[in-house]
Amino acid sequence: MSDFTEVRKHMVLKLVRDGRIRSPHVIAAMETIPREHFVPMNEKKHAYVDTPLSIGSGQTISAPHMVGIMTEELDVAPGQQVLEVGAGSGYHAAVVAQIVGKLPKGHVYSVEIKPELAEWARKNLKRAGYDHIVTVIEGDGSSGYSKQAPYDRIFVTCASPDIPPPLVDQLSENGKLLLPVGSTYYSELTGVTKVKGKLRKSQLGGCAFVPMVGEFGHQI
Repeated sequence: MSDFTEVRKHMVLKLVRDGRIRSPHVIAAMETIPREHFVPMNEKKHAYVDTPLSIGSGQTISAPHMVGIMTEELDVAPGQQVLEVGAGSGYHAAVVAQIVGKLPKGHVYSVEIKPELAEWARKNLKRAGYDHIVTVIEGDGSSGYSKQAPYDRIFVTCASPDIPPPLVDQLSENGKLLLPVGSTYYSELTGVTKVKGKLRKSQLGGCAFVPMVGEFGHQI
């Protein structure tokens, strides 16, 4: 298949019908981003199946419904500065960038600990036309990326044993942090809002992600 436009629209329509996504800007972003550019060649035919897919290096690209749910919960808006922990193939960063990049200051900084994935994500984002809105940094995302802090939004695409203190420190006042907290097998999607230096937490449901590694990650 060379033209994925119709199957992409069908996937998004199903996510809307299932109540996974609802905001016009999230719907438009997922209709726009070519997920086929962010999966390995042998998985392209499955690009719009609502399931995680292997991207090598023991990692996966999240299922479209999880990308949609997280983007909705993160409540991103044009012009925001966003940090992603775990670039993977670059797909989730591109979805968020499609929203925040509608105003000049909007940008996504994505930290990836695996060098081969960081390089692949850069190539994918360039091919999709988002390399000017997304900067991929090779490093330990569990420590965040202090050079561009504070961030309006931070989201984590791997399971963390707890909320990493550096991410809280790098979150702006009234900023939102979204991350899976738990083990490799089961995590609770957790929302954190920073209000007057204090954290308001909410539990948003069970999920499964690959484990976070690094200083504040799982010691594997």
